Amino acid sequence: MKKKPLILVCNDDGITAPGLRTLIEIMNEIGEVVVVAPDSPKSAMSHAITINSTLHCEKIKVKNGPQVEYSCSGTPADCVKLAINELLDRRPDICVSGINHGSNSSINVIYSGTMSAAIEAGIEGIPAIGFSLLDFKWNADFKPLKKFILRITTEALSNGIPKGVVLNVNFPKLKEEEIKGIKICRQAKAYWIEEFDKRTNPLGREYYWLTGTFVNEDKGEDTDEWALNNKYISIV
Repeated sequence: MKKKPLILVCNDDGITAPGLRTLIEIMNEIGEVVVVAPDSPKSAMSHAITINSTLHCEKIKVKNGPQVEYSCSGTPADCVKLAINELLDRRPDICVSGINHGSNSSINVIYSGTMSAAIEAGIEGIPAIGFSLLDFKWNADFKPLKKFILRITTEALSNGIPKGVVLNVNFPKLKEEEIKGIKICRQAKAYWIEEFDKRTNPLGREYYWLTGTFVNEDKGEDTDEWALNNKYISIV
């Protein structure tokens, strides 16, 4: 009997995030699932790792199912490092990260904790995919993504991912029947014009909220931004 693939599942929105719970359910249809995820939201952590304080990791059960789940005090990259070096009894056949609440297209991939988990796995030579939905709502509808995530993951397991390559998959916020298909893209050349909203708290101390405007100067029709704006799933 052929052994089921071992799938490592991570994210940056935290162990209880609906996007992660959806991804776990999907991966349970494919293989043996081990989840190692932050114990609280760690968005925009990029590839930060914990070196000046201790890491805590606890085996828990957030939701019933065959998956094994660990809650980690560290960053998404920490979760992957800990999983590979301490928690797993064999190397994962694939690492999937997400489903992120919000886009990780174009420049956003640099700041993304979701993608850092996938990239860390890729550095270790493990095939890896990051999944994101262009909807920041906690109660976002992830159901339309299921068949596409199943297809992309199973094809990656069957055909492999080239060494040194990690897949960044972004989904438009659409109903399943509205999605036109999947496009292999390049990352759009775009950036943020950053602004800081300066305020004063009741004690008279100044503080700042980071805001900004997204600027896409890339007019190519082969980019992730073009694909998403034209109702396609983008894979970079």
